[in-house]
Amino acid sequence: MLFKMIRGVLFHQRGKMLLIAFTIALGASLATGMLNVMMDVGDKVNQELKTYGANITVKPKDSSLLSDIYNLEEGEEELNASYLEESDLGKLKTIFWAFNIVDFTPFLDTNVTLPDGSSAKLVGTWFNHHLSLPTGEELDAGVVGMRSWWDVTEGKWLDEKDGNVLNEIMVGTALAQQQGWKLGDKVTLTASQGSREVEVAGIYDAGGDEDSQIFAALDLVQALTGREDKVASIEVSAITTPDNDLARRAAKNPQALSSRDYETWYCTAYVSAICYQIQEAIPNCVASAVRQVAESEGAILEKTQLLMILITALSLVGSALGISNLVTASVMERAQEIGLLKAIGAKDRSITGVIIVEILITALIGGVIGYFMGFGFAQLIGHSVFGSGVEMKLKVIPIVAALIALVTMAGSLPAIRTVLRLRPAEVLHGGH
Repeated sequence: MLFKMIRGVLFHQRGKMLLIAFTIALGASLATGMLNVMMDVGDKVNQELKTYGANITVKPKDSSLLSDIYNLEEGEEELNASYLEESDLGKLKTIFWAFNIVDFTPFLDTNVTLPDGSSAKLVGTWFNHHLSLPTGEELDAGVVGMRSWWDVTEGKWLDEKDGNVLNEIMVGTALAQQQGWKLGDKVTLTASQGSREVEVAGIYDAGGDEDSQIFAALDLVQALTGREDKVASIEVSAITTPDNDLARRAAKNPQALSSRDYETWYCTAYVSAICYQIQEAIPNCVASAVRQVAESEGAILEKTQLLMILITALSLVGSALGISNLVTASVMERAQEIGLLKAIGAKDRSITGVIIVEILITALIGGVIGYFMGFGFAQLIGHSVFGSGVEMKLKVIPIVAALIALVTMAGSLPAIRTVLRLRPAEVLHGGH
């Protein structure tokens, strides 16, 4: 009997049931899309922000202490500097959060004398340096990825796969204009350990102090300064988790944490945890977060996720209102049928149960359709905003199912109240 009643409603009122299913599908699709994007957006936002520079800097411990204690200027710092080993850089990819380190590059700078007798800063770095790590990982790291916003106005980025890279330089627009250098010009750079004639292979516009500097291959600067295998600093771009109270306490003193808190912090991709692990991997270094970048990442991520939650909540409220109107209209159309059932002895509880089952079956159909619509919606957002797809999160399924069940029940409450108020005598005699 129950099955016949439900089937009769689903077929005889299929127009309204389809509208209810469509309303639920819309709510489910928005909830699915937003939740999938929200759970995947952390890595994608961080990945986007990585294109705007490093969020961790690594320096020699002694050099960092001298600079902090005596506030050394750049020239004085160079005279008293200690260095890191270039050969240790591969250890960055051996830490617990190795896969969160998406790019890094070393720097070694010195002052050089130009042909006209003036001086300029020469910065040695990696451009697209290929690394074959003991872990079996192959990667290219360097300043090309770390300075993606630079505009190479003439020429090209230096290419380390080109055998002539040690005889080429890139010059900032301000210095090139000051010296009258053009693409292809040969210039002689003189440093403490010798001179080298190099060719201007690229002119870049960085929009900062770098426009008055010269960038060259790290090996070239090491040769001109007599500092083979030495680097002065490393910039690291890592995907991190926004800081919380635990991360801030750990950043001050990890040893003061309880063993449980320490394990939680160490096994979470906080910027302080990654810095700590870098210091464990590379001898005699100090790794510190670029706070402006790290805090901006956290703020942007939190606001993005809040926006997703608000959109999801509003869509579900809209679905609940739509379901309420449609279910109430459906019940009012069936007022005489419901009145007759009450007249022959049907309990309010039984009639309410039938209506709830009808709505839940409709919600199940709408929810399944809405889930797949929502996943397609998430892919559209991922490709249009982040340039990549969104991973399907299985834990979204029970969350969406629970939300749709809650919304459906909330939307059905006005209809249930209407059923409970119906009086058989009034309904069957045409008066409501």
